[in-house]
Amino acid sequence: MFTNFTGERIDVGDATLRVRRHGDGPPLLLLHGYPETHAMWHAVAPELADRFSVVCPDLRGYGDSRGPDDPVTEDYSNRSMAGDMTALMAELGHDTFRLVGHDRGARVGYRLTLDAPERVERFVALDIIPTLETFEAMDYEYAESMYHWLFLAQAYPLPETLIGADPTFYLEHMMERWSASMDGFTDEALAEYRRCFEQPSVVRASCADYRAGFHVDTAHDRESRAAGDKIECPMLALWGAGSGTVSFDPLEVWERWASDVRGRGLDCGHFLPEEAPEETLAALETFL
Repeated sequence: MFTNFTGERIDVGDATLRVRRHGDGPPLLLLHGYPETHAMWHAVAPELADRFSVVCPDLRGYGDSRGPDDPVTEDYSNRSMAGDMTALMAELGHDTFRLVGHDRGARVGYRLTLDAPERVERFVALDIIPTLETFEAMDYEYAESMYHWLFLAQAYPLPETLIGADPTFYLEHMMERWSASMDGFTDEALAEYRRCFEQPSVVRASCADYRAGFHVDTAHDRESRAAGDKIECPMLALWGAGSGTVSFDPLEVWERWASDVRGRGLDCGHFLPEEAPEETLAALETFL
């Protein structure tokens, strides 16, 4: 995976990020989601690198990136992780950039775009709506399909202990649950996800991420909504129309948060760049 990409570790303050990058065009930041790593971009990043300077980090605490050893909730807020990304791109010499995020990475992405609008030229969100909107839409049926939001947000060390009993089982349970088919995942990528998720520090960081979502990120979203803040750069929303978990129109939701947004569903589950790489790549290249 990632032929011709360089790999390095970059200190951004209270986090050290594992980063792969390649290409010479306009800077493009790709952010992964839960429970994966930057490896989720392996099918599309090399193609994008023909046009862009592609930067693929692991979020703090995920994969081979590291955050604070004894995290508090605020350490894993979308705002904290967005700060990592602005620091990372500045370190690489990119004052402005385009941003594509999937799942948790898209949450970091929209928070970064709201907090530092001068930094993001174009934004793509894959298979999410804003965190506050997710909780507000969570009736009992939606909660059943999204139970992990509530489970992972429980106080330390409950979810860490239960997941730690068999982290590979939990990883694969979530991926099977959210994908239309596991056929899109390569053996090499799955091996990387298993290797990383078997690290107790990764399990703890990912739980801290969801706790921040429940407590801190919703507060930040409320503040942004009350202030009338909107994503002002052009935005594209794509989602997996075959995941069976969305009972609303994501585009209608994003129109409340962005001034210039378009989007559509793809015939796949949650993991668009792996389940539908050609369609995802075509949509990204057209928009970016």
